[in-house]
Amino acid sequence: MFYYVLKYVVLGPVLRLLFRPRIEGLENIPADGAAIVAGNHLSFSDHFLMPAIIKRRITFLAKAEYFTGPGVKGRLTAAFFRSAGQIPVDRSGKDAGQAAIREGLGVLGKGELLGIYPEGTRSHDGRLYKGKVGVAVMAITAQVPVVPCAMVGTFEIQPPGQVLPKIKRVAIRFGEPLDFSRYAGLENQKAAIRAVTDEIMYAILELSGQEYVDEYAAKVKAAEQEAAPPRKLPKLRR
Repeated sequence: MFYYVLKYVVLGPVLRLLFRPRIEGLENIPADGAAIVAGNHLSFSDHFLMPAIIKRRITFLAKAEYFTGPGVKGRLTAAFFRSAGQIPVDRSGKDAGQAAIREGLGVLGKGELLGIYPEGTRSHDGRLYKGKVGVAVMAITAQVPVVPCAMVGTFEIQPPGQVLPKIKRVAIRFGEPLDFSRYAGLENQKAAIRAVTDEIMYAILELSGQEYVDEYAAKVKAAEQEAAPPRKLPKLRR
């Protein structure tokens, strides 16, 4: 119930008014039945803008850190994400990917919309990174269509580290549903799930117009942080 209050009464109208999103291809979202909406991830604002303009309820697999933050802010954030129907997924440990897949298949098994960011994390520099194969495993296993989505302009309004977004118009584009029924039964084949994932990422790339990097975002970000020179501490005055 609270999900629809947020969507139609509290957040939805405000987001539409402030950011005036240009929406393309909304008709590509199936009116009913299970489907995956796979998008690029440029900003914290993506969590709110995409669900606000999709007519159906959509459930995202959200990182567990959103539900475990300390203090009043942490409790409020956790309460918000739970009320919005988002599912916490622990991304640490070797079984993290399998846990996310189980949760996602549970959503799809109920005939609902599942939202997922195949890159696995927000882009730290606005480029589109290599997709993780979990989206392909779920699409093949559940035999559901995948609708590619591109958020355009959200990196500029709220890049990583910026608390409040700039008020600026953005665009949200949905491509035609991708059918992977030809891969039925191949969800455990590495070549098949890599091919499906790459096809999804290419569809997102066509919609977004981003520069593509054939490496995982988390790996590139970690390497850049390791290579960055250490910050000098200010000298103490005597």
